[in-house]
Amino acid sequence: MMEKTSSSVETICYHCGDTLPAKPYLADSKQFCCLGCKGVYQILSSHNLSNYYAYNNVPGQTQKKAKQHFDYLDDPGIAAGLVDYTDDQVTTITLFIPAIHCSSCIWLLENLHKFSHSIFQSRIDFLKKQVAISFKNQEISLRKVVELLEAIGYEPLISLQDVVKKQQADHSERNLITKIAVAGFCFGNVMLLSFPDYFGLANFEQEFKSFFGWINLAFALPVLLYSAKDYFSSAWNNLKRGVLNLDFPLALGIAVMFIRSVAEIVTHTGAGFVDTLCSLVFFLLIGKWMQQRTYHYLSFERDYRSYFPVAVTLIKKGEEKPLPLNELKIGDRILIRSHEIIPADAILLKGEAKLDFSFVTGESVPVEKVLGEVIYAGGRQLTGAIELEVIKPVSQSYLTQLWNNDTFSQKDSIKTFSDSASKYFSIVLLAVALCAGLFWLNTDINRAVASFTAVLIIACPCALALSSPFTLAAVLSIFDKNKFYLKNTAVIEEMARIDTVVFDKTGTITNPDAGGFVFEGQLSDLERQMVCDLAKNSGHPLSRELVKYLNLPSRFPVDRYMEKVGRGLSGWVNGHALKLGSAAFLNLRDPDRGSVVHIVIDEVYKGYFLARQTWRPGFKQLAVTLGQKTDLHLLSGDHDHDRQLLTPFFPRAQQLHFRQNPQDKLNYIRLLQESGAKVMMFGDGLNDAGALRQSDLGIAVTDNINNFSPGCDAILDGMAFEKIPQFIKLAKNAVKVIHMSFVISLLYNTVGLFFAVQGLLSPLMAAILMPLSTITIILFTSITARYYAHLNKLL
Repeated sequence: MMEKTSSSVETICYHCGDTLPAKPYLADSKQFCCLGCKGVYQILSSHNLSNYYAYNNVPGQTQKKAKQHFDYLDDPGIAAGLVDYTDDQVTTITLFIPAIHCSSCIWLLENLHKFSHSIFQSRIDFLKKQVAISFKNQEISLRKVVELLEAIGYEPLISLQDVVKKQQADHSERNLITKIAVAGFCFGNVMLLSFPDYFGLANFEQEFKSFFGWINLAFALPVLLYSAKDYFSSAWNNLKRGVLNLDFPLALGIAVMFIRSVAEIVTHTGAGFVDTLCSLVFFLLIGKWMQQRTYHYLSFERDYRSYFPVAVTLIKKGEEKPLPLNELKIGDRILIRSHEIIPADAILLKGEAKLDFSFVTGESVPVEKVLGEVIYAGGRQLTGAIELEVIKPVSQSYLTQLWNNDTFSQKDSIKTFSDSASKYFSIVLLAVALCAGLFWLNTDINRAVASFTAVLIIACPCALALSSPFTLAAVLSIFDKNKFYLKNTAVIEEMARIDTVVFDKTGTITNPDAGGFVFEGQLSDLERQMVCDLAKNSGHPLSRELVKYLNLPSRFPVDRYMEKVGRGLSGWVNGHALKLGSAAFLNLRDPDRGSVVHIVIDEVYKGYFLARQTWRPGFKQLAVTLGQKTDLHLLSGDHDHDRQLLTPFFPRAQQLHFRQNPQDKLNYIRLLQESGAKVMMFGDGLNDAGALRQSDLGIAVTDNINNFSPGCDAILDGMAFEKIPQFIKLAKNAVKVIHMSFVISLLYNTVGLFFAVQGLLSPLMAAILMPLSTITIILFTSITARYYAHLNKLL
């Protein structure tokens, strides 16, 4: 086995690469950051699977997390909704594992049989981050299989959505690839059979020429009836709605090519345009495949079921047993352990409830509840286990009703340049074709028909249809490399139109890794203890953060405690008079700059604690850059304790809005749109779901793309947050490239039309111009898109 260097071992965890604590955990002279990482190493080592560490440096994932309880998987009803196949002996299940990221992961997960002989097959789909496991259900249970995965550091992500809306294989991409294969096969054979015509072999036997023509028509039929059928159905459906989309001239051109080819081959007057037809459909389908390309392992249409667990622990007659969430009813008593989600509105019956509602409301401060209080669904319990009595079923909870609001789920499709241009292109194309036909009608009817059909063939918007998908697909791949994942290519065009940007605060512009304080002044250890004991009595966010920063156990009681909400607090601790708070509260002359807690002990000023900058890296420069060309707004469900810190980043104080509930955010976005703004919203939680849907472009910001994020148009990794201005600039450049390629395609069409209106377009000329324009567009868009990416420092 390949060992790591000693310097690497001394500074980072051998398993996951995290920084080692002051006293690391040891095993076999290896150092680990936590007991979890050490445990995974020992499991692998005991099964002779230490080669896991040989293929990649620190391939594991951190194990600093709460252990999950998978006893609900013993319930046959729940298990039946998750497995792919089961019989009396064998069960197969496909699990989504976010931790899959390298070759070591593949090697380990495909060797699961070495941990248990009851697992006889495991296959990895690396792109989808899935593992398909087949096991002997008489020897090992589904729960044991999942617990084994958790034990080796590959915990599967199982949510309610896996049961309620079991993922089905998406056959659309497979069908599209099949259509491309059919069109490509026919195109190649037709080109081969058309060589005699290309080289003008006049002596070629008429019988063979006629036979090759009929064979070409035979190859054209599957292309027309199978590969190209979507263009005809799309054109017809849009025509019924009175819409001329890009598929109309494409379908018209394909139909005319086939009809004219049949006429020429049947009457022995020409070779037809079968080769052009097949090449056109082949390249169009490739462009369509490029346009539909997306990320298998990301979900842009998540709802509350992705956030909720599959089951909950029911307490009945003093016994605990798992219960499927959809069977939970009013009056049920449930047990919620530390870091588990509250699945339904309920009353607290037992235990100390300290709940994190930041994902639902946006409030960053944990909420404490007392016995008998109502706890709404969606909060995460932070401390020990609690017992609750359900007062509303899952389907009627506040969170579910919020999500099921129609305004949260409706969103119009994005209008693209191709959609806009196709309407006028179709009208002009038909006008030119009719004019050419009518011009020759009185003199030569054959030439009139030839010119009419030739215009429809040569002016078929192949290049226009390809310019958008190839340009946008190139940009999509560049965004992907920079950790910005878009739902589809149309999102790029919508991003180029944005003139207003709205940010959520908690989890979006705040840095989850930042925090703490810097102290300016002098405090003895005893004085720090007294400050901590006094601050523990306050619920203000700064007080809570200060207590967390000082991290001292309670020692002295507090007498004569008083608090001025939002200003400061005072009291007697260990016989000393303490005051903590703002400069105004302590009658200090200097105004506060940022989040500051001043300290006065026995009327002597001791200094102040200054909260560290909590914004994401680059936010200040990002706000300055975006503010030059877009209108910036902030919508936060949090309190306004950071208003003073945020004011420098936003041009007007009226653009900062706090204590916003989900409906308030949605209404504000709608108000901006009614004033003519094109709005891009950045959010991260369920409380942002409505605003993300309502905005023209909704982007979910997350520090782990595999974690839950609300339904959106794009997912932005927090590491790439500072690149937002570059992404917008590249999107605008991409639209510019599409416009330029449209001009290039018009130049090709103009050359072709010169011959077409005269009825002089030959199959050879069509066979040259059509692929030449296509290849030109593909090369131009790909090269230019990468050039602009370099210009914007994204490559």
